[in-house]
Amino acid sequence: MERQIKLIWDFRGPNALLTAQHHEIHLKDFIKTEHLQDWNITGFQQINEMHTIAFWVIPESEILKFRDILKPHRATLYTE
Repeated sequence: MERQIKLIWDFRGPNALLTAQHHEIHLKDFIKTEHLQDWNITGFQQINEMHTIAFWVIPESEILKFRDILKPHRATLYTE
């Protein structure tokens, strides 16, 4: 099975949580528009009051394509 990569967008500041939640909505819209429903693992995670991430999990073979389109801040190996 192909490894899964977690694309991550970092949001910082007092509105980080709301911004990350809103960004996840855009990720879900992108998935729907591009007919990528097989890759529907998205979310957000509050690290602390001033730092929240939004993320999308994709197959490793697709990382270059979506990195160039969506410009995540970083990526990591996804483990459930």
